Order: sequence, then C-alpha cells, then structure tokens
Amino acid sequence: MAKMNLLQAINSALDVAMAKNDKVSVFGEDVGHFGGVFRATSGLQEKYGRHRCFNTPLVEQGIIGFANGLASQGSFPIAEIQFGDYIFPAFDQIVNETAKFRYRSGNEFNVGGLTIRTPYGGGIHGGHYHSQSPEAYFAHTPGLKIVIPRNPYQAKGLLLSAIFDPNPVLFMEPKRLYRAAVGEVPEEEYTIPLGKAEVVQDGSDVTVVGWGAQIEVIERAAELAAKDGVSVEIVDLRSILPWDVDTVAKSVMKTGRLVVSQEAPHTMAFGSEVAATIQERCFLYLESPVMRASGLDTPYPLAHEKEYFSDHLKTYEMIKRSLDY
Repeated sequence: MAKMNLLQAINSALDVAMAKNDKVSVFGEDVGHFGGVFRATSGLQEKYGRHRCFNTPLVEQGIIGFANGLASQGSFPIAEIQFGDYIFPAFDQIVNETAKFRYRSGNEFNVGGLTIRTPYGGGIHGGHYHSQSPEAYFAHTPGLKIVIPRNPYQAKGLLLSAIFDPNPVLFMEPKRLYRAAVGEVPEEEYTIPLGKAEVVQDGSDVTVVGWGAQIEVIERAAELAAKDGVSVEIVDLRSILPWDVDTVAKSVMKTGRLVVSQEAPHTMAFGSEVAATIQERCFLYLESPVMRASGLDTPYPLAHEKEYFSDHLKTYEMIKRSLDY
C-alpha cells in the first residue's frame, strides 16, 4: 500500500471512480487545471479531459442544480463546494431538490448518483467563513446520506462507496486533516460500508463518540483518562446520516456512560441527536447523564480559535464529569 495523506487519498478515489465509469465527472470552483483550492482534484483534468473535470461559475446553487440535472439523467456527478461555509446558497437545491427527487416522483426518477464534496471545520485559522461545521443542518434532511472520514484509508473507501451509492451523499472532509493525516492506502479500488460505525478503541468505563477530526481529539483525551486508570471506548460514527445507533447503544450498555465530542456549536448540534437517542435506547443502563463536549455557541472566532475549539482537554473534562456523577 502507498503512503497517502487525506488529500491524496481523496484524489486517488476520484481517479479510480473516473477510470471505472465514464459517466463520473468532477466539477466546482477552481477544480480544473488548478486542482482545487486544496489540490484535491490535481491532475484529473489533464488525465480525463475538460469535459469530465471542469470549473464552474462561483454560484453554489447553480453547481448543485446542475449536478441534480446530470444525476437525474443517470450520470455520477461529483460536485465540490469549495468550503462547507459556502454551501448555504445551495441549501435549497440540496434540501428541497436533491433529497426529495426520488420521493416526489414515486421512485420514477432520482439523483442517487450525486456526490457533494466539501471541506469543513476549523483548525486552519480561517475565521468564520472558512471554519464552520454545518453537518447538523443537513442531518435533519431525509433523503440524504452524510459521510465524514477521519483518516486517508477511510476517506478513499468511504468516498468510493459514496460515489456509487444509489442515494445522494454529502461527503464532508475535515480540512485540518488534509495534510496532517497520513496512512497506508491501497492504490486499487476498495469500499467501506456507509452507515456503519467503527469501534476504534475498546474500553470498559465510558464510551466516547465522535466523527471526522474529533476522533484524534478523543484519542488524546483517552490517553489522559488512561493515566487516571479510566478505560475509554472510542466509537467513530463515520456516517451521521444514517448513523449507527446499534453500535453506539451496544457500547453504552457495556460501559454505562456516554460522552459525545463534536466541533460544532453546542446547541442543536448532531451530538444532541446522539444523546437523545441513546437516552431512549439505553436509559436503564446509564450510570450518568450523557455529556457533550462542543464548540461554543458563538460565531467561529478568528483570534480565539483555540479557546473556541472542543479540544482534548474539554473532552477529558466531560469524561471526568461522567465518571464523577
């Protein structure tokens, strides 16, 4: 296997998909010869031509509207929204068109071949227009799938699954891991099932759940807890729509405690859904309330990113609160 960072793994997945099926196309702002603002699409236009990897106007609603049209005709468009913060002009297209195409037609037509890629989250000192975590907005939308990888191996396998899944997928890439996360990745095609969580670390005292870049944060918090003699079980959701309730519930029934670590602001973030569902499913097994380590309920600050961030220390504090309850 080759050593790849997260960006290279994504590029490899796109390359494999485009080689496999000539109905796969990649488009978005600056994704052509420039290779995208993060270079995730580098070399694809040169290899597959301008008709299959091309730039679009700077209009997110138009990008997704065009992608919906292509997908409805049986193609596999991969639309890039340059930053997750820029996805909101396309909110109407994604929520009212992409997600509802199959339903409103009685399964006569669909846009299941559509994949929307977007980098999201903080950690690069980008300020509030380049650092938000908007996954909860879309997790409220039946008809979509939402996938968030935590490392290069997952990024390639999950993206290939997303591209050829029969449902539209929002594929959210933690941008602070683009070059920081490096690992072994097969150069050939492989897939990872969507909607299935992974138990990253076995433990017996408390379950800590997260997704994307937060898994590294949780691992650091678990190391601190281990010094106190606390055994932490870490679960990476990988997909948050649908999310793997059974795997999380099984873990919580074993440990009796749950902490959710998320980068997004605290109020109404996806961790609230995890907390509510596990409270319903595992009430008689819980030894303490479900705890959440989150970002702050403020616009994402540029100068105080470190203070805003839901880091390993905040997550460790929630682990202690859960155990001390």
